[in-house]
Amino acid sequence: MASTTHSAEHGLSKFHRLLLDQVRHEFTASHQYVALATWYDDRHLPQFARIFYRQALEERDHAMMIVRYLIDRDVPVSIPRPDEIQNEFQSPREPVALALSQEQRVTEQFHVLSRVAREENDYTGEQFLQWFLKEQVEEEHKMSTILDVLDRAAGGSLFEVETWLAREMPDETGGDADAPETAGPALTV
Repeated sequence: MASTTHSAEHGLSKFHRLLLDQVRHEFTASHQYVALATWYDDRHLPQFARIFYRQALEERDHAMMIVRYLIDRDVPVSIPRPDEIQNEFQSPREPVALALSQEQRVTEQFHVLSRVAREENDYTGEQFLQWFLKEQVEEEHKMSTILDVLDRAAGGSLFEVETWLAREMPDETGGDADAPETAGPALTV
């Protein structure tokens, strides 16, 4: 196990306890994205649905990357239940706004994780988080862009936004060679 400060209460460092909690956050995000995708899918907006189904898979993979890291560090892993998710929305803007807010929260969670790893001199943990911090910049930018396009289309056709999504945000093929390994097969990276 890494040479970090350990809590007598759990036998784990604060960093490892926060990482275990991050697994829950990532699975919650995955479930939330499925709910957003389903909401759009039910309204015959397939490009919005595609984006969010894909995001759900990415968040699942992020959780499994953390699981792999914890297993490799000999940290006992127990898969938690996800938090409650929101299924009902009043407008097509609300799910995207929720997704952006969710990504901003996740970014802050990774900042805290990075700070704690540094405070505990867990250099391996700090290095592990670098990919996630880079990924969060991309995730926030993606959701912010979709929200901006949706807002500019206010009063316009959602189908025009669908066309824009299909053209400007196609599914990416291939993986990120720098991405951490997942426990089990990866679905998106």
